[in-house]
Amino acid sequence: MTSDTVLYDSSDFIATITLNRPDKLNALSHELGDALRQAWLDFEASDDRVAVLTGSGRAFTAGADLDGGGDMWSITPGVGVKLTKPVIAAVNGLTVGGGLCLVQMADMAVAAESAWISYPEAKIGFTGGIIASLVSRMPHKAAMELLMTGEKMSAQRAYELGFFNKVVPDADLMSETRSLAQKVAANAPLVIAALKQLADEVMPRGPMEGAGWARRMVEATFASNDLQEGLASFRERRTPTFKGD
Repeated sequence: MTSDTVLYDSSDFIATITLNRPDKLNALSHELGDALRQAWLDFEASDDRVAVLTGSGRAFTAGADLDGGGDMWSITPGVGVKLTKPVIAAVNGLTVGGGLCLVQMADMAVAAESAWISYPEAKIGFTGGIIASLVSRMPHKAAMELLMTGEKMSAQRAYELGFFNKVVPDADLMSETRSLAQKVAANAPLVIAALKQLADEVMPRGPMEGAGWARRMVEATFASNDLQEGLASFRERRTPTFKGD
């Protein structure tokens, strides 16, 4: 995959996916969103066993681009993109709005000491449904405080609430995250995939997660040869021959 807005590097069964609009704090534009979705699809189809998601410059991401944001549904793992392999977020700097959604849907997350998270949509007058799943990933009342006040939360506080696996010095963020990824990549891929699926199944789903799961299931039928056969047989007034593909 080649893109200026999302970089993809593969080494030792680890994919490093970097949001790369540092001049815009990696805001999630349509272009970046399309590139990120493709990066997830490339990762799923690759030999890589774990992905590290991070941002270039001084931000993980500032969230939706106010000049034209991408579709959060389509770029969020577990919602619009089904992944059978784990994702670790390496959170540098600020993580706002839709960026928080990306981190919450990662399987693990490591934060730099200077990092902070916020969901300021209540101050703007808009929200999407994906963030509802935050209440399954940190204590309910702490999540509601973050969502309803729109205030910043430090990486250390988020770590204390169980949202981050660890907080490390800024200079060590990528090395520490890669060390964690190497431990995962060294283990049995089928077991890792099974554990991820089992954990995803028991994790309470927010409304958008549930809708995303249903939409992915339905879209698979829309793209099937069986649909084309069904339509053709209807037009031709014959019994369809379905093959399950």
